[in-house]
Amino acid sequence: MKFENVLADINGFGRFQVTIVVISFLSRFSLPCHFMLNNFIAAVPAHHCDFSSLDDGDMFMNLSHAQRATVSIPVQQDGSLSSCQMFAEPQYHLLLNSSSTADVATTPCQDGWVYDKTIFRSTLTSEWDLVCDRRGKNKATATIFFIGVMFGAITFGSLSDRFGRRIMLLVSYVTGMLFGIASAFSTTYVMFAVLRFFTGFCITGLVIVSTVLSVEWVDVEHRKLVGLFDTLSWTFGNAGFPAIAYLVTDWRWLTVVVTSPLILAIIGWRWMPESARWLIANGKLAEAQVYLKKCAKINQKKESIPTLEIETLSTIVVTAKTDRTYTYLDLIRTPKMRRLALSTGLLWFCVASSFYGISFNITGFGMNMYLTQFTYGMIEVPAKVSVYFLLDKIGRRRIEVGSLAMSCVCLGINAAIPKHMSVARTVVAVIGKGFASASFSTVVLYCSELFPTVVRQNGMGYNSSMGRFGVAVAPLILLLDEVWPQLPQLLLCALAAAGALVAATLPETRGRFLPETIEDVEQTGTSTP
Repeated sequence: MKFENVLADINGFGRFQVTIVVISFLSRFSLPCHFMLNNFIAAVPAHHCDFSSLDDGDMFMNLSHAQRATVSIPVQQDGSLSSCQMFAEPQYHLLLNSSSTADVATTPCQDGWVYDKTIFRSTLTSEWDLVCDRRGKNKATATIFFIGVMFGAITFGSLSDRFGRRIMLLVSYVTGMLFGIASAFSTTYVMFAVLRFFTGFCITGLVIVSTVLSVEWVDVEHRKLVGLFDTLSWTFGNAGFPAIAYLVTDWRWLTVVVTSPLILAIIGWRWMPESARWLIANGKLAEAQVYLKKCAKINQKKESIPTLEIETLSTIVVTAKTDRTYTYLDLIRTPKMRRLALSTGLLWFCVASSFYGISFNITGFGMNMYLTQFTYGMIEVPAKVSVYFLLDKIGRRRIEVGSLAMSCVCLGINAAIPKHMSVARTVVAVIGKGFASASFSTVVLYCSELFPTVVRQNGMGYNSSMGRFGVAVAPLILLLDEVWPQLPQLLLCALAAAGALVAATLPETRGRFLPETIEDVEQTGTSTP
């Protein structure tokens, strides 16, 4: 007997399942805010050297601020003041003529920087002067966060397969909130980086555990609907985040604001059930029976309760040892599982790096960053709705391959468009983001259907860690624009193309039962109805 047969008797998508989906939706709403937080708290305001050290008497003091800037800071080719250089001595002759300053001695900023506070009251950049030769530290804050997410995915995936989905979800809520709020009160850059690492480490449990918990409670017909709702929670959070960032311009308060919704998630956790699939797979039949009977009662299928006997449930998953502990090593012990793990891990890396490579580049096209972020979020709505209607028509594999291929095309086109055509580049980037979003929303559902129940959380933890590794690499890829402006776009293009090729090698899961054991995968690849 399959678990889907039991779900069919008690309604595989009734009020019980809707409650799970709604609670997951509310708790996941803050996730994109954390994942995109660095776009705003590490934004680089307009800045120039603090030239107060050049004050050499009454003549300098009698000048207006604009005139002081003129005689103190060289002008770049685009007409703006240099961000990293200043004159060794005031150049008063520049007030009378605009002669070349190519031969005038300059020096790196000696007394720090002055930042424009028109848009941001404070950022990490202005707090700890993460500009010029410290620019790498600015990008590193995102990388550090996502390295934490990567290790957290591995840890929470393993622990939730060992101790259960429900308890690890609570651990993720509580620790993610504590570290997130603590990071807002950091007094040094190192302290902030460490706390952001642990924030990413803890909050990632929310991503992988809630997704698997939802998928394991619904029937085959409604799996894609649950996947859509899970990804739309991200979309609405992503689209609403620019408004929050626009209103809260202090990086500390913005961090607190985007972390606080986890309080609601902690309150809602009391109504979250444990996965009956996981309980049965681990030999905890009595506990599974309690949740299944509760599901039948809430879904108004009381006539099915007498059929939920321990003897019946014991036939759902047949393994040599029901008390066996599965680990990440089980992902590579057997040939088909090993090939599956290698392919899905590489796919997640390619999908995540290309998706976030586009998402992090909200200032690289010359348009308003808030508008770009909002548009990036809203384009996900038609992309994900289209995926929902196409999943059962053309299958998971074709959507994954097609969306990655189109992302590759858009990234290639953008690399060829001249930099001054900011509107055209932004439009193409938004379209590419739409296809990248479609690939991301598909890969989560697709891979959760490929792995068997006994190691599904381990599989998703491993895949998520590979994806987060791709996300951690994305900010570093964007730094390569100093080597060649088109290089980041071309690298992201190549990664999207590689992902499409890998996805083409995976089996289709459309309309198939979830595999329960490793033997299911080794024998057939996936379980069929």
